[in-house]
Amino acid sequence: MKLTLIGAGPGDPDLITLKGIKALRKARVVLYDSLAHPSLLDYCPEDCVKILVGKRFGKTSCGQDEINDLIVEKARQYGEVVRLKGGDSFIFGRGYEELMFAAEHGIESEVIPGISSSYAAPALAGIPLTSRGMSESFWVITGTTKQHALSKDVHLAAQSTATVVILMGLHKLQEIVSIYSELGKFDESISIIQNGTLENQKVVTGKIGNIVPLSQVAEMASPAIIVVGKVAALPDLSYDKVREMMQQSQSVSGLAE
Repeated sequence: MKLTLIGAGPGDPDLITLKGIKALRKARVVLYDSLAHPSLLDYCPEDCVKILVGKRFGKTSCGQDEINDLIVEKARQYGEVVRLKGGDSFIFGRGYEELMFAAEHGIESEVIPGISSSYAAPALAGIPLTSRGMSESFWVITGTTKQHALSKDVHLAAQSTATVVILMGLHKLQEIVSIYSELGKFDESISIIQNGTLENQKVVTGKIGNIVPLSQVAEMASPAIIVVGKVAALPDLSYDKVREMMQQSQSVSGLAE
């Protein structure tokens, strides 16, 4: 018996890996998430059993225990089961939990990584998570923990100069803004990317001090990714302004040394 975990990518169906497509073409049964583009199921054989197991904030059609049980049930019934998950299975996808549950029931697993929305959505919105002279690192944080709370890591990340990417955090936007405001970072750039990589992608960019009303006017909704840091403003800046910012950052770095 075998479980194959496939990362479906960030949304655009063209961004799934070739290895993922090859696995789908041989699938006998697929358990797929809401964030996996439906057209990816076209790669499956006609007689493949396709089961939607949902998983989207506020609209969970199957609990994780139900999904785990389905994995075991279908693997025993068909000899193998494919789990198609949005983004990458090991980045806030609970893929490792499913792999371990399968192992406990004697089912071997194969992991096929996917492109994560954490960096792909910002990239296609014109936002590099790192850029020389502006950002040397980045954090990727979940906006919703197991306890349905904002991760405490946001407090730590907000104190750094790194780019901060928050997934599944739009419903916690006011809380995120409060954390940065308490640090006096009212002018920190922030972008919200809705439906990243898809044709209906929508982006709102502002500052910590005004992003809440801007997002309300734009009627931003999930699924969305939040990017906080200097690089969030890059798509809206001229080349000369970007060069000026980089030179200033390099000058400050030189003085510190």
